[in-house]
Amino acid sequence: MRVSIFHHLVRIACSIILVISAISVQGQTDKSQQALDDRVKKFLEANRYNWHDMNVPYQDGQVLHDLIVKNGYTSALEIGTSTGHSTIWIAWALSKTGGKLVTIDINEGRYNTALANLAKAGLTSYVDARLADAHQLVKQLKGPFDFVFSDADKNWYTQYFKDVDPKLKVGGCFTAHNVRNNFGGTKEFVDYVKKLDNYETTIDKSSRAGISISYKKSN
Repeated sequence: MRVSIFHHLVRIACSIILVISAISVQGQTDKSQQALDDRVKKFLEANRYNWHDMNVPYQDGQVLHDLIVKNGYTSALEIGTSTGHSTIWIAWALSKTGGKLVTIDINEGRYNTALANLAKAGLTSYVDARLADAHQLVKQLKGPFDFVFSDADKNWYTQYFKDVDPKLKVGGCFTAHNVRNNFGGTKEFVDYVKKLDNYETTIDKSSRAGISISYKKSN
């Protein structure tokens, strides 16, 4: 009987230790995330009006960030890194969901600047940045993805979508920038996705440039 009670007490003690350890680890994780949040916010605010080279506006970056966090997306693809403004917003969101981003740009100068900006923001570990021709690489990537942001050559949006669609999870989201007022010929793409029965597409009204948001309902 005494041995049985002793074993019972040992099990209780072990359970208490595990709970305390879990709380400690969670506390450290929360502090680490808060430190990263503070660093990213400071970087974004300091550079709020310094983004050029075809980067998205601050408000549009916020839209992308919120979509990822709201839906818990973890496997993202960005087509068109530029110098990394949208990349930072997406990677920041993925730091909260436990995910990672693959981002592609063909211009070496923009690519290198984006890497430097990601390092300054503390987000390098959340991004797999590729210097490549997206026309080819998007076809080759295996996926699967649950979030895609297209902001490269507008007349190729429809083809990017067709290449990614089989790799996009049901419940996932394909977004595209600059779709308002047929910028760069984006009307063809918007008309195409709006006709698909297995996608639900809307245009975000808070974005002056226009962000199409297409949720995949089924394969």
